Amino acid sequence: MVKFKLNLPGLNELMKSQKMQNALDDAGEKVAQIAGAEYSSSPKTGRYIGFSNVYPDSAEAAKDNYNNNTLIKALNSSGLSLKK
Repeated sequence: MVKFKLNLPGLNELMKSQKMQNALDDAGEKVAQIAGAEYSSSPKTGRYIGFSNVYPDSAEAAKDNYNNNTLIKALNSSGLSLKK
């Protein structure tokens, strides 16, 4: 049996690193591009992790997302997932 101790400060540093943020930004841009011209993404860094928001840019895109689940469909067709 192998035991290990998780280094949380190191993990948090990794999850907020520029390399991780670049990967998240690329993933967010990919989903926004699949969703359509009126969708954008923006990278953010939280207290412990980095993430990327993808959102509609206009009222029409927000209505489209509400009626058609555009962002969920774009996420699914991107090959990415919310959970593995």
